[in-house]
Amino acid sequence: MESAADADSPVPAAGQMPPRSPAEPRPPRRRDRHGRGMRGPVAPPQVPLAASRADAFADLVQDSVERLERRWPQLAEVDFVILEVPRLTPEDEAFGDGTVPLGGTVPAREGRPARVVVYRRPVEIRTKGRDERAMLVHDVVVEQVAEVLGLTPETVDPRYGDSEE
Repeated sequence: MESAADADSPVPAAGQMPPRSPAEPRPPRRRDRHGRGMRGPVAPPQVPLAASRADAFADLVQDSVERLERRWPQLAEVDFVILEVPRLTPEDEAFGDGTVPLGGTVPAREGRPARVVVYRRPVEIRTKGRDERAMLVHDVVVEQVAEVLGLTPETVDPRYGDSEE
C-alpha cells in the first residue's frame, strides 16, 4: 500500500519517465527503425530532384531573362518578379472574361524601375512538362518585356511563338 509521502515523491516509479515541464525541450529522436539506419534526405541538394517547383520555375524565368539581356542590355534595369498567383479584383478586365493573366508589368515611377511579373501557378497549370513550361515562360517574359520596351514581341525575340527551340 502506498503512503501519501510516496505519492508526492519526485522520484518516479520503476519504468516511468519523470514528468517534463512544458518549457523543457524534447530530446532529439535517435530512432533507427528495424535496423535500416537513420532517415536522411531522399536526394542530395545538388540533384534536380531536391529542387522545389518554385526553384525550377525561377530558373526558367532567369534563363529567359538572361537570353533576352544579351540582346537588350537595358533589361538590366528592369526588375523581374515571380508571384504565385495574380491578385484580381472584380474591376479587373481579366476577371470579367474568365481568363487569368500569366504575367504583367508595372511601369517605372519616381526612382523605381519597371517591373515584369510572371505568375507561377497559372503558367504551371497550363503546361504539362518542363519543355512546354520553358517555352510558355519565355513567351510570357517576351510579351511583358515588349510591353515595357514599347515594342512588338517579335522585335524583342525573333523566335517568339516558335513551338521549338
